[in-house]
Amino acid sequence: MSETPIPAITLPRQARVVIVGGGIVGCSIAYHLTKLGWSDVLLLERKQLTCGTTWHAAGLVRASQAYANLTKLAVYTTNLYRTLEQETGQATGFKETGSLSIALNEERWDEFKRSATAGKAMGVEVEVIDTAEAKRRHPLINTEGVLGAIYFPRDGQCDPGATALSLARGAKMRGATILEGVKVTGVKVRDGRAVGVETDHGPVDCEVVVNAGGMWARDIGLMAGVRVPLHAAEHFYAVTEPIEGLPGKLPVLRVMDSYTYVKEDAGKILFGCFEPVAKPWGMNGIPEDFCFDQLPEDLEHFSPVVEAMLHRIPILQTAGIRTFFNGPESFTPDQRYLLGESPEVEKFFVAAGFNSIGIQSAGGAGMALAHWIVDGHPPFDLWDVDIRRMMPHQNDKTYLKERVSEALGLLYGMHWPFRQFETARGRRKTPLYETLKARNACFGEVAGWERANWFAPAGVAPAYEYSWKRQNWFPYRAEECRAVRERVGLLDLSTFAKFRVEGPDAARELNRISAAEVDVAPGRAVYTQWLNPRGGIEADLTVTRLSKDAFLVVTAAATAVRDWTWLKRHLRGAATASDVTEQFGMIGVMGPESRALLARLTDADLGNEAFPFGASREVEVAGIALRATRISYVGELGWELMVPWAETARLYEALASAGEDLGVRPVGMHAMDVLRLEKGYRHWGHDIGDEDTPLQAGLGFAVGWKKAGEFIGRAALEKQRTEGVTRRLLAFQLEDPEVLLYHNEPIWRDGVLVGRTTSGNYGHTLGSAIALGYVPVEPGSAPAVALEGRYEIEVAWQRHPVKASLAPLWDPKGLRLKG
Repeated sequence: MSETPIPAITLPRQARVVIVGGGIVGCSIAYHLTKLGWSDVLLLERKQLTCGTTWHAAGLVRASQAYANLTKLAVYTTNLYRTLEQETGQATGFKETGSLSIALNEERWDEFKRSATAGKAMGVEVEVIDTAEAKRRHPLINTEGVLGAIYFPRDGQCDPGATALSLARGAKMRGATILEGVKVTGVKVRDGRAVGVETDHGPVDCEVVVNAGGMWARDIGLMAGVRVPLHAAEHFYAVTEPIEGLPGKLPVLRVMDSYTYVKEDAGKILFGCFEPVAKPWGMNGIPEDFCFDQLPEDLEHFSPVVEAMLHRIPILQTAGIRTFFNGPESFTPDQRYLLGESPEVEKFFVAAGFNSIGIQSAGGAGMALAHWIVDGHPPFDLWDVDIRRMMPHQNDKTYLKERVSEALGLLYGMHWPFRQFETARGRRKTPLYETLKARNACFGEVAGWERANWFAPAGVAPAYEYSWKRQNWFPYRAEECRAVRERVGLLDLSTFAKFRVEGPDAARELNRISAAEVDVAPGRAVYTQWLNPRGGIEADLTVTRLSKDAFLVVTAAATAVRDWTWLKRHLRGAATASDVTEQFGMIGVMGPESRALLARLTDADLGNEAFPFGASREVEVAGIALRATRISYVGELGWELMVPWAETARLYEALASAGEDLGVRPVGMHAMDVLRLEKGYRHWGHDIGDEDTPLQAGLGFAVGWKKAGEFIGRAALEKQRTEGVTRRLLAFQLEDPEVLLYHNEPIWRDGVLVGRTTSGNYGHTLGSAIALGYVPVEPGSAPAVALEGRYEIEVAWQRHPVKASLAPLWDPKGLRLKG
């Protein structure tokens, strides 16, 4: 019997875009690029389309996500799959079954009601139903121990492989070339820009390279010098024999308290899990011949899931198991996928690490990345999945192996507020780590940094006890807030990113990049935003002029890579930038007694005339030469002290000792967030982002309207200032002192849903929960018009009256800050 001849591969030597990887995400990107008119698209797959992870995915399609714009992408995906077969003629197997999640304990029930409420704010159809209704919609459930459920009527399921092939067909119909059996072996980079790929069939030149390599994406990234932190883990599910009389349109069932999901699958039942401690896979590399491969069964590992399902779905007790399946899927360090242009190499885009939600994300992610490539920016704020959030250390294999064991289970774990990762910790420590640890700090992690989030009293273990209600550290945070408002507190701000910009053109260039006037006298710190051409806020930071030709940029730890990339790509002329983050520690001395405390350790004049708000001076404190800047993120009199890294701990001890009688105390990041929210300070990534303008966010005061010359985003802002804004950011305070806010709660005005909260917390100084959130307004209307009407915020499916304010809820005139 003769073998079928393998067709010869004719590899183009040039394409506009090369997509590496033929899973559902790569096919979606090709589909959407061609839909935008880019037909010269070449997709290269090392073996066969879908042969990595796509082919064995469960095919669950869910609209609701934890983040508003990811929900927008998931809704897009659902709508796309609903009509894709009609467009391409290739079946997708999509059917709208709805999905049902049941709660087995009070905390999960609280989470579900909050989740449903957030979904409502994001435009998702969702119902909160009782146990009897859950049983009616899914008759196979044993409802013992079920407290209630949430139901998403528009969710569904599809055939993942067929859907990917349908996307591929749509792309080819519009001119894309898709080649199987072509392995990319290298990425060509010239002058910091991707310009092509090397393959086992020869080179291809291109304008854009897209890494959609799934489990291989980390290795593909390294070919270009790009970090793509992800790691594979084993994912288990089982499929029964056909079950006679099984309803054909059962909703997808999630029993997160048992870490399981269940779906009807062509007359059979498929059930799988996201267990708390997963099994990493591929530590020594993925086999070269991997193609539609399965991993060895591990019944011992999977058996707790089987037992839970036999109890919850009794029909399984008499159904035979046809398949125990185990296949690899890739996971990222923070359980969110990686999307966008890499910070290391221009025109090298990434779409990978989908954490077992690749099928339900692929349509939207492909659409978003296609727009990002064609338009030069994402279609809306996608910071939650932007690859620029990742830090260099997170690409370490040992780190990834340890973290992925936890990350997989977080899909169905309790999604507690303030939850901290437990694995792969301690990678980055400030010079105050041991000092604060000795003071009973409870640490959290941001950008790999260990940061003191709160401090436990003596004799109390500094450990989280999670809840949707007031957690164990709630009263300790209240005391920290009180110390800053009434006395003085010390905050470790060393994790802030610090960039030195210098050169003859430094002033001109920073003034062009910054919205505020930063060409000020040396010794002045300026609060500013960096804008994109659309007027959206790309960064929120301070710029301090050190000398005629030298400046210091200070920004948040979480946005260090993003802001560094923005700075480097926009600097021109005789100006250079260097990252000095780990050369200097930083201590915030904040509160009405901060001046009195510092006066005991320095000869510098700290009075208002000699050292006004916004001043930055080189001084000596406790015999240590440092830079003191009078600025604050907590809304009180205070100074940020930037000190050589090795001297930071000695300075802290001197401050703590000198301030004992003043009531000085250590203050953590959780308290800082409360204090900034009481004062109405915006947080980039929550309250402001790249689709929010300073005018919408109430930051018009920080724009240098009168400065000479252009700055990025000026034209868009001037146009908006003339035409008026369509939404404004307001502050809210709940009347009920017991209810807690976090973010993404719906905002109602006169019985109409008008927005959602962007930040939320408990205002200890004010006595109830507080929030920020945007509401729609008529262009040209007076700001005060936004306050008209009766406002409510919905929490866990119940509405609560709130007070709305344009001004900060605490010290609206800023008298304390400048006292």
